[in-house]
Amino acid sequence: MEDDSSPTSASKEVSRLWRAWRTVHEMVQDRGYELAEDEVKISLERFKAEYTNEDGTPNRAKLQFSARPSEAMIKKFTAPPTPSNPNPVPECGTIWVEFCTEKGSIGVSVMKKFVTHCSDNKFKAGIFITAVPLSAQARKVMSVTSQYTQVECFLEEDLLVNITHHELVPKHVLLSKEEKAALLKRYRLKETQLPRILSKDPIARYLGLKRGQVVKIIRVSETAGRYASYRLCV
Repeated sequence: MEDDSSPTSASKEVSRLWRAWRTVHEMVQDRGYELAEDEVKISLERFKAEYTNEDGTPNRAKLQFSARPSEAMIKKFTAPPTPSNPNPVPECGTIWVEFCTEKGSIGVSVMKKFVTHCSDNKFKAGIFITAVPLSAQARKVMSVTSQYTQVECFLEEDLLVNITHHELVPKHVLLSKEEKAALLKRYRLKETQLPRILSKDPIARYLGLKRGQVVKIIRVSETAGRYASYRLCV
């Protein structure tokens, strides 16, 4: 049995974390947040140099970052002005991403600390990445977070591979509220008549889809070329 503190074991853990670190950066960038390309495409060598301890073990306490929404994202998440609301506030804001340092069971106190950090620093969204699943009590804390911060949790193992890079996964694009309204008007549909995608679907989780949002799915066919379909997040 391999010792968790052995060089080989530490090297494997660092490599796993590097893959998860890259995937979460790609995920945040794909959602529309601004990140420098060298942050997203960090090499394993640089990751080891910046995020490991002297003994070669990973330092999860350093694995945290924030990102601001791009102009395009702000535009997509801002409702059009109306007489009653001439200066609408964007529904998006800065996101905070953190890797949990706890290796054991993740309870209420750990989750409350993360939620409080996001709230106190006025982050609009937070992503908490853990090595083990949350306890049922910790999930309750996440579900009753303030309206200000949208908190999501991912397991490290679920981020080892970026699912959107798979050749069989078509491109998914979130529609703005205006684009959704235009789509329903064009086809004379009620939103309930659209095909559905579950909020717990891996792609929906990757894009951070919320209930009621519509995603455009762009597929490529040898016979039909590019064609689009739409799904409502439920």
